[in-house]
Amino acid sequence: MNQQQHDRLRSQFPALAQEVNGHPLVYLDNAATTQKPLAVLDAINHYYQADNANVHRAAHALSGRATRAFEAARETVARFINASHNREVIWTRGTTEAINLVAQSWGMSELQAGDEIVLSTLEHHANIVPWQLVAQRTGAVIRVIPLDERGDLDMAAYLAMLGPRTRLVSVAHVSNALGTVNPVEQIVAAAKAVGALTLIDGAQAVAHLEVDVQAIGCDFYAFSGHKLYGPTGIGVLWGRTALLERMPPWQAGGEMIDRVSFSATTFNTLPFKFEAGTPHIAGAIGLAAAIDFVMGQDREALTRHEEALTNYLVAGLRQVSGLRLVGEPGQRAGAVSFLLEDIHPQDATTLLDMQGVALRVGHHCAMPLMESLGIGGTIRASLACYNNRDDVDALLAALHKLSDFF
Repeated sequence: MNQQQHDRLRSQFPALAQEVNGHPLVYLDNAATTQKPLAVLDAINHYYQADNANVHRAAHALSGRATRAFEAARETVARFINASHNREVIWTRGTTEAINLVAQSWGMSELQAGDEIVLSTLEHHANIVPWQLVAQRTGAVIRVIPLDERGDLDMAAYLAMLGPRTRLVSVAHVSNALGTVNPVEQIVAAAKAVGALTLIDGAQAVAHLEVDVQAIGCDFYAFSGHKLYGPTGIGVLWGRTALLERMPPWQAGGEMIDRVSFSATTFNTLPFKFEAGTPHIAGAIGLAAAIDFVMGQDREALTRHEEALTNYLVAGLRQVSGLRLVGEPGQRAGAVSFLLEDIHPQDATTLLDMQGVALRVGHHCAMPLMESLGIGGTIRASLACYNNRDDVDALLAALHKLSDFF
């Protein structure tokens, strides 16, 4: 991707053109949420201006248009992740709700005392706490894959912990804190060999990697729209048809029913069985617009751009006096964590914000990971397709100023 092409892409994100504290905005908090392109803003605005109606429940023109756009969005997601059929795409509020759906529906109905759930040290709280709740109620046991010294999963330890009691392996595709890209195909294949199901938390992966659920071989895949240049409050659970059909509904109400009486209720077919109530219609339409935007780019060029920019960032951070990188995984996507000697992370990010640089600070909803590293949290810089060397240079210049001052 040449400079002109990237400038044209960046211009599609109006939020990036503003100033913060008298400085041009340098937005490097993309692992928390990405900015939105005009195509997404326009799609949401068009729905509310022209097609605002509930879906599936009326015969009038607006409802028909809304329903067609809503279901076309489901088909867009199915193509994006290479689902076998669009009925395998379940709308959720985000990755968190998608994981909770699997935990409460499959987990509560299938797991028994002594069954094992395998997680990893890298997991976001959203892929830990739901399984803890299920384990407490069913007697299942959680086992945790440790890390090696680089911040990669210890695959030998993982393979050793698999066995006949392993029922589910649930891991992140990409770590939100360290940027570690996990070998999900290998993880899934090993789980399959012992008869376990697999869930992949793809929240941090979908904006950086091409995701093919068939190639990965997993049973469930979850992601959020707002980390993929789409709206907040919309996400996806993909699951294999046979599994989803066996799983009981999680939430109950309108839309997910076939017939209701006071004596009994029968439930709707997939995907509606898991979509109780009025859905986030504008969110689904906005997510489809975000996916169309991403798919309309040269994805190989974007990948090369992000990889080169990540390497440039890491190399630059190594030159900052008193800075320590936290985690140096073999393959990294999106996120880089670090600490500064003699400067509290919160103070550092506040001072960086005064120079227009937006970063994240804290435990990044990964407290067990931070505990394993012996730290309370990190400063995290996370990249997106619209970031460039000027952004990285601005961060590095601000960090050198802090280092020199302190």
